[in-house]
Amino acid sequence: MRKPGDATDPLVSKACDDPDFRERLLARPRETIEEEFGVSLAEDHRIVVHEETYAETHVVLPPRSKLSEAEQQEAKAGVASLEFLRRTLHDPAPPIRPPGRQRAGIPNVAATARDPARAGRESIRRGLGFLESAVDRNGAWHCIRFNIADPDIPRHFERPPFVSALCALALEGSDEERAKALCTASRSYLADTIEHPGLWRYYRHLPQDLDSTALCSLVIGSHPWVLLGRNVPRILANRDEDGRFMTWVLEEDQPDVVSSFRIEADPVVNANVLAYLGDRPETRDARRWLEASIAEDSLAGTSKWYPDTVTIYHAIARAVMRLQPSLDHLRAPLAARILDLRDAEGEFGNVLQTAQAVSALYGTGHLERIDPGRHTERLIGSQREDGSWPELLAFGDQSLKWGAFGQIGHGSESVTSAFCIEALERLVKTLEA
Repeated sequence: MRKPGDATDPLVSKACDDPDFRERLLARPRETIEEEFGVSLAEDHRIVVHEETYAETHVVLPPRSKLSEAEQQEAKAGVASLEFLRRTLHDPAPPIRPPGRQRAGIPNVAATARDPARAGRESIRRGLGFLESAVDRNGAWHCIRFNIADPDIPRHFERPPFVSALCALALEGSDEERAKALCTASRSYLADTIEHPGLWRYYRHLPQDLDSTALCSLVIGSHPWVLLGRNVPRILANRDEDGRFMTWVLEEDQPDVVSSFRIEADPVVNANVLAYLGDRPETRDARRWLEASIAEDSLAGTSKWYPDTVTIYHAIARAVMRLQPSLDHLRAPLAARILDLRDAEGEFGNVLQTAQAVSALYGTGHLERIDPGRHTERLIGSQREDGSWPELLAFGDQSLKWGAFGQIGHGSESVTSAFCIEALERLVKTLEA
């Protein structure tokens, strides 16, 4: 598979060697690039190819910031302003809903046991029906920012591009037309929130970060900036002395709120960057670090941003699937680590943890080592009448103290539902095989 950053040089080289290709690239750049790479580019993104001459030199300026200079300065100081922080969020979110109970018309455990594949497929479709009502018209997925220690602190809706990318990746393995439509809408939202040269940020007052950038790039790989690898040099420059990728893409004038995190190499962030960049000399130190961590069983509690070890394994499994055959040797040991997370009853934890474990095992090629019917029952049994699954903690900074804000958590019914649908798709395909 072509790795990001491999596109511009081959285009230029071929244009130099092939006069006909050069003329096509100059006259019809969009169609020529689409044909060359087998992709479809967004219709509203104009492609221009310049040809310098011995009497003419072109200087290409980057696009202006989407924020005015005043807005940029406000964002840099915003971390110290409660009012600004509130404006980075959206309408206050409602209280957390109880898990809910089954009702007539929704398959119960007995019906699931009779035909788990069919029941799983029906559950997927109900879940997609819920997501259609939850994803906004711009294609943005909503998440909820809440306080873990104090439920009385107001909860807020948020819609960072990271969450839309995370959920779109969960749905991309579904053949359901409604899942494809949701992914298409998400790609549009991510294209609207991209910053030159192909980076994203979680909140406006925070720096760009590699976790958001890697996941968003995976979702909109055909965006010209991503297709041509414009963001690759910035990503590769954001490594520590051990070759591991750091979370924040910091500039000198960025707010101090993240400076203490700069040297942290998060395993999920590194797995997501590997999934995007692929196997190349510059990523091999990060790859070896993850390989050693799996071999030593030392990943528990190593992520600042993700509370559960199963979430780390889920991200690594995504990288394993995308870096074939470079990471094939990790399949068996990674599967063993995931299976070790089960309790005495063979459960992986709550329904979100179960969904992530199921999908991670599928990514390693070892899903047959659990009972697919039983875990299909577990996922269906947790689904609500409206097709949703309960809001659960999906990610968040568990160590940072924000005074009255306490420990920050993020999650939503939509996020849990996306992961449950991903897992059910894996289970149903296994049951149907």
